[in-house]
Amino acid sequence: MSKRILTIVATALLFTGCVKEISSDDRLDRETKRSEALTSSTAGDLVKMKCDDITSELSKARDDSAPEEKRIGIYTDLFDQVKDRTAKFEDALSRNPDLAYQEGSQEIIAARDGCIQSQADVRLDFEGLVREIINLPVVDEYRDGKPVKAARLSFDTLRSAIEKLALDDKDSLLTRLSNAEKTVEVKDTKRKRDK
Repeated sequence: MSKRILTIVATALLFTGCVKEISSDDRLDRETKRSEALTSSTAGDLVKMKCDDITSELSKARDDSAPEEKRIGIYTDLFDQVKDRTAKFEDALSRNPDLAYQEGSQEIIAARDGCIQSQADVRLDFEGLVREIINLPVVDEYRDGKPVKAARLSFDTLRSAIEKLALDDKDSLLTRLSNAEKTVEVKDTKRKRDK
């Protein structure tokens, strides 16, 4: 029996002598299961869904020579597009965090960050145009040689743009718009009575 115990101890010492010390990072990598998230169809869709394609439309919206109503329409469409894409990124990443935190996810994160930046750019320009128009919503038009107050652009279009942006001072902007609308209506009423 002593020979048998000696053989067991010798074998145990032989195997323990071959054990290699591994770092905690290596152990973590070995023990952590690798998710297949980056090979999923969602990951493929997210990589394809970039916001780089809005630059041509954004330059059309920034064109000062274009009619303001057309520019507001372009900004509204762009704002909806980038907001929708950003929401899709956030939804997909919240459902599957592995899409953001695994090795190789840089493309998805870059695309999401690009959409967030595009949304901020469109919002800034859109808000700037809306605020510029709100500062002077009524202009003087000359009819029959007399100045007449007229809306700079459709009040409904401007109202929906303010609603879409959901600005902090939305109520005050809508109040200013309503006041401007009343000055145009009063002038229109007077003009109809004069005829």
